[in-house]
Amino acid sequence: MQPEIVSLRTFIGSKDFAVSKAFYAELGFQEFPLSDNLSLLRFNELGFYLQDAYVEDWLNNTMLFIEVKNVEACFEWLTQLQLPQKYPGAKLHPIKRNDWGDECFVIDPAGALLHFGQFHK
Repeated sequence: MQPEIVSLRTFIGSKDFAVSKAFYAELGFQEFPLSDNLSLLRFNELGFYLQDAYVEDWLNNTMLFIEVKNVEACFEWLTQLQLPQKYPGAKLHPIKRNDWGDECFVIDPAGALLHFGQFHK
């Protein structure tokens, strides 16, 4: 019998575990420590594992798509957070218009690329 899947979570590494935890807390994620080097970061029922592990090639190729209801409002909020000024290595890129929808991008302090996107209806 096929199992009933109740969640799907990716693992994201960090260059500096404490900095990455603070960065994601600013984005609204709540931390649930699982061990000294692993935490579950949750936003409502959604989440991922943040680990104290850094492999540059892996982090530079890590992407996470975060669907939002309003990408313009999200970009304005992200701009107000001033993440690049607070977290070395973090970057915010403006909204890009695509055939399927619109998205803006945040690079986290370790190099992971976060897509904040809204699909066209």
